[in-house]
Amino acid sequence: MGVFGKLSNRNISIGYARESASGPSLSDQVAVLKGAGAEQVYEERATGATELRDQWNSCFEALEPGDALLVSDLTRVGRSTADLAHIISILGERGVSFRALAEPWLDTGSEHGQLILDTFRSIVNYERSRMSERTTAGLTAARARGRRGGRPPAMTPHKLEAARSLRSKKMTLSEIAGTLGVSVSTVARALSGPM
Repeated sequence: MGVFGKLSNRNISIGYARESASGPSLSDQVAVLKGAGAEQVYEERATGATELRDQWNSCFEALEPGDALLVSDLTRVGRSTADLAHIISILGERGVSFRALAEPWLDTGSEHGQLILDTFRSIVNYERSRMSERTTAGLTAARARGRRGGRPPAMTPHKLEAARSLRSKKMTLSEIAGTLGVSVSTVARALSGPM
């Protein structure tokens, strides 16, 4: 029994096969997965890196604690190493083991499965921290060049001047907002600021 075998009475293997320009055909993958014990195989025909993977989403939703996800090889699941590590980590958190048939060392339901899961979790955490560092460094560099992130302000200096002029003519905040094409709260905030 694997690491997660005690979590559910169901404990079935579900396969996921994805067509690609290179590598085994979809029918070959399905045959290999069924031969390895997959009771159900989700077949994905989306091949591009940016295409939506409806079958992957259905497969992911069907997995329950105690189940095992089988793939013919690692390239069928992740679009990158970080993506693959993230997927395997999430499966582990859900109590689902992962097995890549072409990579026998990668069977998170085996005795050494916890070590592999810990390794993948470490990769995911490392990638998150690196992404955060890169984002912070990018924002700092942009600020040093005089650029600010985020959406441009709705109330430009020209609109603020117009709002003050309209308010001095006793127009309501709602009327001013409609005239300037901004929200009432934007007008209220701008007019309550320093003159």
